[in-house]
Amino acid sequence: MKLTNKNILITGANGMIAYQLINLLKTKNCNLTLTDIQEKSKFFDDEKYVGGDLRSRSFTQSICKGQDIVFSLVGMKGSPQRCLEAPASLSIPMTQFNANVIESAHKNDVEWLMYTSTIGVYEPAEVFNEDDVWKTFPSKNDWYGGWAKRMGELHIESLSIEHNWNRASIVRPANVYGPYDNFGEWSMVIPSLIKKGFENDIIEVWGDGSPIRDIVYSEDVARGMIHMVENEVTAPVNLGSGTGVTIKEIAEIISEYFDKELIWDTTKPMGDMKRLMNTERANSYGFYPQTSLKDGIKKTIEFYEEGINELLR
Repeated sequence: MKLTNKNILITGANGMIAYQLINLLKTKNCNLTLTDIQEKSKFFDDEKYVGGDLRSRSFTQSICKGQDIVFSLVGMKGSPQRCLEAPASLSIPMTQFNANVIESAHKNDVEWLMYTSTIGVYEPAEVFNEDDVWKTFPSKNDWYGGWAKRMGELHIESLSIEHNWNRASIVRPANVYGPYDNFGEWSMVIPSLIKKGFENDIIEVWGDGSPIRDIVYSEDVARGMIHMVENEVTAPVNLGSGTGVTIKEIAEIISEYFDKELIWDTTKPMGDMKRLMNTERANSYGFYPQTSLKDGIKKTIEFYEEGINELLR
């Protein structure tokens, strides 16, 4: 499927992955419509933007009308801490967003839907294989967000069964980071440590650094999404590096950049001990991430630093 001159809707358009996706799609001369809960676009003044609440069925139906392709990036950034402290504010809106966007894409007869799921749908295991999801339950550290995203995948499957609607790609990104990540409350490990690097003399890390993560840069995820749509892939696909890295290794890269000491708070939760994706399916479709961990962290630090400098001007 060629994306040139297509009418494309991006939901969750003020998010980290959307920023990269919009930049990539602009090079393909697509007719973009952006939507998110905020009144204005955070990134672009030259694209059509419609602020609105995707929990509203009528708004979602109207925004999907006339679109050829819908990239559903709408969601809420979760973390083990957020799952413990605010599970309802995470799972209920996500379930509503997903159901409305998927139903509206189908009812408006769009050519293709890209649905963004999550690594959080998986139970802790040695490696995450796409076809193992429904044999297990999500990790307790991702219990609410994981189930919400799983329900979206089920909605797509149900439309295929009942209406023979096979026009959707499902991607499950690993631990994503990059510019415009959440650096505030409930942030994940990389943005949290970068923020501490700028604000503190010593960088405190939760846990002992031993958990293993599959880390992928946001631009690589956006490229993977486009790749799956262009190739009309309908099987769920993991988008990750396929390589495990410890929290300790991540912290040391950030510590070296700031030339600051690390301390470990082993009283704090560490999350699952291992989260590593099998990326053979993505590779079989010709997709491979291009950004190294060091380069991606450097770009993310430079983005955060530029934002600080803007505030000081």
